Amino acid sequence: MERVFITGMGVRSAVGNGLDAFWRSLMGGRSGVGRFEGDAGRGLQPYAAAAADLDPAEMPSKLLANRTDRVTQLSLLAVGQALRQAESSPEGRVPERSGVYWGTGAGGAGSTESAYREYYGAAAPRIPPLTVVMSMVNAAAGQISIEHALRGPLLAFSNACASAGQAIGEALFALRAGRADLLVAGGADAILYPGWVRAWQALGVLAPPDGEVAHACKPFDARRAGLVLGEAAAALVLETEQHARRRGARPLAELVGYGVNADAQHLSKPDLGGQVRAMQAALGDGGLRPDAIGYVNAHGTATATGDPVEVASLQEVFGGAVPWTSSTKALHGHTMGASGALELVAGVLALQHREIPPQWHTEQPIAGARLALPGAAAWPSGADAVLSNSFAFGGCNVSLVVRAL
Repeated sequence: MERVFITGMGVRSAVGNGLDAFWRSLMGGRSGVGRFEGDAGRGLQPYAAAAADLDPAEMPSKLLANRTDRVTQLSLLAVGQALRQAESSPEGRVPERSGVYWGTGAGGAGSTESAYREYYGAAAPRIPPLTVVMSMVNAAAGQISIEHALRGPLLAFSNACASAGQAIGEALFALRAGRADLLVAGGADAILYPGWVRAWQALGVLAPPDGEVAHACKPFDARRAGLVLGEAAAALVLETEQHARRRGARPLAELVGYGVNADAQHLSKPDLGGQVRAMQAALGDGGLRPDAIGYVNAHGTATATGDPVEVASLQEVFGGAVPWTSSTKALHGHTMGASGALELVAGVLALQHREIPPQWHTEQPIAGARLALPGAAAWPSGADAVLSNSFAFGGCNVSLVVRAL
């Protein structure tokens, strides 16, 4: 079976644009969470969110910036970083054997909301003519392929917060099957707009920005009060071993395992059995024993229901030897469709540095959690792999495993 290497990564997030800044934030506890003002007259209260730093002037051209949604802009910038690190140029790859597998939960959320606001709020609405192509779920994937001459397989995945993780896992399967030599995989979401936030507020799962707002997200803590919305894009360049070696690429890690399934139980309540099966499938796909895992980047949303189920599922998979665990969402928020990619990047960086990203903002761990609290966790001897979980609304569970080379 063809091995698959990660040769490049890129990140745009609330805690760093680029790998170095992102890693420093994860290890130093720099939070990207802040207070966003609401609109009490319309029922929107002040809420906590983690907004990525983005200046449209960073885009290759003003025309492209004007014709793309924020989610596509974040995507293009993250992909550009990843391809540069991989030193992958159009001359060094066969366009028809290079493609894009990209995830997003909401697509062009900003363009959608803007069009609705105009239509329902103006006497003579003028809807931007590019609203459809800016808001469609596959807009970012398509624009990535256009900008980088990637003419091979093009797939857009929209499976809530498992979207990017599933895009990466399915890209792994496609590369193993010989459908491509190189795939850009990852995902993005940008939903920090009043209508979208009000919908999440109505669901009753958002953390209130009380006290120290930067610490509003407390995964696996007895005081947790809900998730914090975030936005980000993260990209990975995946290549078959043969292709990477032929062009002299320098692999960062090996993507070895992918597990995916459905709970088939409930649209929003997590299921222990589904999570267990996803993790076991990823380990089995990679041919790894549980003790090979040195760190788990947990889904860990800081919700009342979700965190205890994930703790129980980890105990089921790993028994009395649960690896050091943390949820980096405490810092960068829940980035929805981007989270599987963003958090896998965190896992690869942990492998490279042989350090465990701490669990920030958690002071009263819930029973059974083996959290990598600041200053308490060292990389375990003999472990050479990382597990990353994404468990989505709709009942989709995704687990990914990366291994050091």
